[in-house]
Amino acid sequence: MRLTVFWERMTDHFGPGYADTFARDHVMTQLGGRTVHEALDAGWDAKDVWRVVCTVMNVPQERR
Repeated sequence: MRLTVFWERMTDHFGPGYADTFARDHVMTQLGGRTVHEALDAGWDAKDVWRVVCTVMNVPQERR
């Protein structure tokens, strides 16, 4: 998954004002105690990060 697609999905789910805030502030144990930004910076694949976000935040199946 390209980062542009990842951020489009984040924006679609969380809204343009909250997607980056969530990605910067929400620490998830499934990402090794990292935020979305930290996980991506650490080399995690965007698809894997998106899967974690979907699981943690109960993103509906049709948006996954």
